[in-house]
Amino acid sequence: MSTTRSTDIRQALDDGPMHRFQWTVVAVCVLLNMIDGFDVLVMAFTASSVTAEWQLTGAQTGLLLSAGLVGMALGSLLVAPWADRVGRRPIILGCLAVASAAMLLSSLAQGPTQLGLLRVVTGVGIGGILASSNVIAAEYASRRWRGFAVSLNSTGYALGATLGGVVAAVLIGGAGWRAVFLFGGVITLVAVPLVWWRLPESPAFLLTRRPAGALERVNALAARLGIPAADRLPDTAPSTGGIGAGFRALLGPGLRRTTLVLWAGFFGVMAGFYFVLSWTPTLLVEAGLTPGQGITGGTLLNVGGIFGAALLGLLATRFALRDVLVGFLVGTAVLLAVFVATTSALALAFAVGGLIGLMANGCVAGLYALAPVAYDADVRSTGVGTALGIGRAGAILAPALAGVLLDGGWAPQDLYLVVGGLFVAVAAVLLLLPAVAPVARPTTTKELA
Repeated sequence: MSTTRSTDIRQALDDGPMHRFQWTVVAVCVLLNMIDGFDVLVMAFTASSVTAEWQLTGAQTGLLLSAGLVGMALGSLLVAPWADRVGRRPIILGCLAVASAAMLLSSLAQGPTQLGLLRVVTGVGIGGILASSNVIAAEYASRRWRGFAVSLNSTGYALGATLGGVVAAVLIGGAGWRAVFLFGGVITLVAVPLVWWRLPESPAFLLTRRPAGALERVNALAARLGIPAADRLPDTAPSTGGIGAGFRALLGPGLRRTTLVLWAGFFGVMAGFYFVLSWTPTLLVEAGLTPGQGITGGTLLNVGGIFGAALLGLLATRFALRDVLVGFLVGTAVLLAVFVATTSALALAFAVGGLIGLMANGCVAGLYALAPVAYDADVRSTGVGTALGIGRAGAILAPALAGVLLDGGWAPQDLYLVVGGLFVAVAAVLLLLPAVAPVARPTTTKELA
């Protein structure tokens, strides 16, 4: 009886209705991603003011803009896998502390070298948070709503980036660029007690790794879900492997194809996504628009992204997530080709740009949702973190490579077509993964119970 009861908590999460407790966990993860969105893009918001104060060259400003992404790659690759060993919750708490300290110290930076190093440290913390929060959101959501729950995290990221731009504009005008970093550091620090209070450890980790007090913690979670307590944990052997074993498992016979497909998907999508975000304002100006119109076009990409992640998540409650993601990838490629032909018509270009933002952000959200369900609990954070790290490499490489190609005589239109082809290639690669349909079950009022 006890073994059955212990297994019931997994079944309750996978197949039962979404309780208010589960939605609260997802909401905390969304809030964490909003904070991350602000902290990641704070350098973009303040770059012109920082450049003016310290008289930086374009290369120096570019390094500051890239430093956070480098840190995020390191955090995803080196910090996130520890969540499979010590727990999702401790890693999130520790990374929040690191990111908040680095943000607060950034407001006191006395030169570009100090600020650049602090941006790397901030990125390390954010990389650990993003991977771990996506995993814990997936582990607390039901099978039917899992894609939607994880996609909401990407919506939070876009919301944080958009709201951060508004806050930054107000703070810079009144108190200077240092106030923006100070604000980000404070809100990140405030998140620490919130996570301590409202974000529990995942049952998947507790049942797999079995830390001290695992039975009591599992029973406490069971009570929140309205299922009976157990007097002992299941008889399955606990996982005891270290970090190295987790990395080796990713490329073992059972996971090799899944891992390589996800690595290719994250690298390609993140490369295309960051090319579009980084270069669209500049390339619109080169196509004949004013600088202000170029900025507007870039902003519409982010605004569209807020809705794209949510739309993909909702579609994933009805259709197989992989198939929805493939549709978004192909749709993005088509829109990029259309965008090339619309730059002479301002209103149409802005409309297509907003749709590109919607679809491209949906692609990123889809991969974030796909990765956690592809791995078992004992290597889930390792798998997700590694995939995110590979994706960050694409994000760092693509904007720089685009600049080299433009200097070499490539037309902006050619680059958009190449990126569109990249999205189609990723769609083809993802077809190597099985399409798992969501649970076909009508929504009831208990979904919000």
